[in-house]
Amino acid sequence: MTVQSLPDMLRFGSINETLWIEFDRRIGHHSMNNTHYHKSYEIYYLFRGERKFFIRDSVYHVHPGDMVLVDSNAVHKTSELSEPNHERVVLHFAQSYFAELSPEDTDLLLTPFADVHPLIRLNLKERMYVEELLGSLLSELSECPPGYQLHIRNMMIELLLFTARRTLKRKALPDIELTSVQRKVTDIIRHINLHYREPLHLDILAKQFFISKGHLCRVFKEVTGFGFAQYINITRVKEAEHLLRETDWSVTQVSEHCGFENFSHFGKVFKNLSGLSPRAYRKLEYSRK
Repeated sequence: MTVQSLPDMLRFGSINETLWIEFDRRIGHHSMNNTHYHKSYEIYYLFRGERKFFIRDSVYHVHPGDMVLVDSNAVHKTSELSEPNHERVVLHFAQSYFAELSPEDTDLLLTPFADVHPLIRLNLKERMYVEELLGSLLSELSECPPGYQLHIRNMMIELLLFTARRTLKRKALPDIELTSVQRKVTDIIRHINLHYREPLHLDILAKQFFISKGHLCRVFKEVTGFGFAQYINITRVKEAEHLLRETDWSVTQVSEHCGFENFSHFGKVFKNLSGLSPRAYRKLEYSRK
């Protein structure tokens, strides 16, 4: 079975499981609307079409045969370019997916996700190999023959190993040439990432970076796919989640540390983005330990 003959949508696992796979053939306009960061590691592979991919503090133009590696808890978002139709697969791995491997093997397979360059542009030979692996994996997922989950795991390990070796072999890529607008937005994002604990007012940042408020909001959305205030809230809530999991600070202390002006606003924003109140989130995370 070829990728072209697969159903328009395939799913395996869920966000709460060790392995989660999504294949989609999308016709028409599509952009991610929701906040997007997760504990799992992610491989995004584009079979067809073009996409804009924002990750960390940069935006990339993704072509067919491109692979994007998303580290755990990295904020990212895809949005459309001139060609809306696209076909992609997304593979998520929880840390527990590697539990049966040695620490050395785990470190090797996770090497690509910490690399400074999240985009891998495959040559034709590499693309054929990767699409053969993915095609075999997705065919098993579509037909579900006996032992298909074992086959999927084997294909996943092969893909991770290929990606790790490819990352270790490649020479440092030249800096991607950014437009002046992209450079401006990148500088603003880096400022937010460093100063999210402090007040971040649109009018002040606009003056600091010599740009009008309206233009800042417009180009920030165009480049990242996120609204200006939305990105600040995502950055603060992501840090709040970390503190609620890893410290015994009170919820009020967490709120203040992450830059929220008042506790009520913190609770509202946190629940909107995480789906739970801060206290409920902490209780759930403690129950998983």
